[in-house]
Amino acid sequence: KNVFVVSMMLITCSRFHLGVLGDRLTVLRSPSYVTFLDGQWPISGEKVPSLVALTMGFSVHEDLDWPGLQAGPLFQRPRANVLVVVRGVDSLSLPNNITSYPLDNPVPFTLDSVASTVHTLFADSTPVVLQLAPSEERLYMMGMANTVFEDLPVTLQQIRGRLSQEGSILNSLPVNSLSRNNEADLLFLSEIQVLHDISALLQRHRHLAKDHAPDLYSLELSGLEEISRRYGKDSPQFQDATSILASILQKFAADFFGVYSNNAVVEVVTVQNFETPLTRRSRSILATNQISNSQRPYNLAYQYNFQYAVIFNIILWLMIVLVLAVIAIAYNLWNMDPGYDSIIYRMTNQKIRLD
Repeated sequence: KNVFVVSMMLITCSRFHLGVLGDRLTVLRSPSYVTFLDGQWPISGEKVPSLVALTMGFSVHEDLDWPGLQAGPLFQRPRANVLVVVRGVDSLSLPNNITSYPLDNPVPFTLDSVASTVHTLFADSTPVVLQLAPSEERLYMMGMANTVFEDLPVTLQQIRGRLSQEGSILNSLPVNSLSRNNEADLLFLSEIQVLHDISALLQRHRHLAKDHAPDLYSLELSGLEEISRRYGKDSPQFQDATSILASILQKFAADFFGVYSNNAVVEVVTVQNFETPLTRRSRSILATNQISNSQRPYNLAYQYNFQYAVIFNIILWLMIVLVLAVIAIAYNLWNMDPGYDSIIYRMTNQKIRLD
């Protein structure tokens, strides 16, 4: 009996470390200067926006107390960050050589704060900010560069109509047990179609990946959740859908990584279900103050503000320039010949000669 209990505990622990149980945060692609350490450190769902901001080189209001992300170089930042949230499954069949972490407290989150930072810091540029959310208006686009994506289908009806047009994934993708006439299957296939169209448009407009403004893509997929609700997790439809989605996400990540010349971070969050209904939340200033006061009872200020990196670079390079200028001026004064280099002594010398 004791041997059986120990063996069951070992099996449970091994399944946990393989990522079969529990929601996951998986890093499909990342540049060499953005280092994710191997380990099973859990990260809270509400901290995912802060993680995305840090990978893009932005400052956050509160420190991310998570050892999975190593500090990178100061003057290198990725050109894009792509976050794909998959609802309805806790893990996908992805390669074993990629980095993955357990996801705790899977609460709904958005990257609105990161998008606002991008537009604030790069207001004069053309950053791409593209968000896909499970609602009637599925696509949220901001910025001048998003005119490239204006032909993308926005509503559910438009996305489903795209499946019957030229270049549809139904002509090349083996749908197997999935049906084109079922509502849940069409929702899943329409999301796959949107991923394909976004990647195809970006490959045709590669100039968007060449500017200095970072791009942000936040895509949330709920089609797999609908298939699980409609057929069940043990159904062949669900198994085929998870297999299709895993292969599509790997190709999607590889395409983005290539377009941005290996300077993009692609993460996938798989969550069985959120703890609260998914809504696009907004926080007031009053709510933010209450949270800050509860964590800092003595009303202490943050160690640095949101513009710390900008102020640090301005002061650093200004000091370097001033020091070099003082050295150059002192060197020239030390080696100056008053009789030839100074107009004051030259005029005085000529006056003495005339006298």
